[in-house]
Amino acid sequence: MIVSQLALVYGTYLVAAASPGPSNMAIMGTAMRDGRVPALVLAAGVMTGSLFWALLAATGISALLAAYAQALVAIKIVGGVYLLYLAFRAGRSAMRPTADLADIGAGRARPRYPSLYRQGLLMHIGNPKAVLAWMAIMSLGLRQDAAAGTLPAIIGGCAVLGIAVFGGYAMLFSTGPMIVLYGRIRRWVEGGLCALFAVAGFNLIASQR
Repeated sequence: MIVSQLALVYGTYLVAAASPGPSNMAIMGTAMRDGRVPALVLAAGVMTGSLFWALLAATGISALLAAYAQALVAIKIVGGVYLLYLAFRAGRSAMRPTADLADIGAGRARPRYPSLYRQGLLMHIGNPKAVLAWMAIMSLGLRQDAAAGTLPAIIGGCAVLGIAVFGGYAMLFSTGPMIVLYGRIRRWVEGGLCALFAVAGFNLIASQR
């Protein structure tokens, strides 16, 4: 019974983590634009945000967020505004001439790793859908007759899967062919990120009404 429950939990989390969304698209774009290490740092921030919501769901604090609607509304507004800020940055980058990016490989400034980590963290913490997903995952795996080690197995197993998924995106899209491809379709990638962040941001803000 425990094995089947965990298999269901891991499968659900894997589908949710691997599905296209703002976080995965940001990791892909960063990997193609800045390289492997910056993308991995961004992915680490995303994973930290995911574990933050996992712990809230596991400890029942998420129930307080559901009870106090104002707290959830505030999270949605802050998260939406931050996504709109990321949309502005991506749109501004898409508008830059390709000639201005000729030094991407050689003379570019060193990536600001704390900023990248913070971006990934805030993207995921600012998305209350993540805690709802974790509440669903916990409800699948945790039952009244659940063994004592079920909760650590859920969080630990999902953490491993998350690292594999987010890190996998960072590794895959930082390869030479992907970087060459990015140079050709840079405007489309940045424009797509701009649209995705903008839609997600507006949806978060509008959903609190």
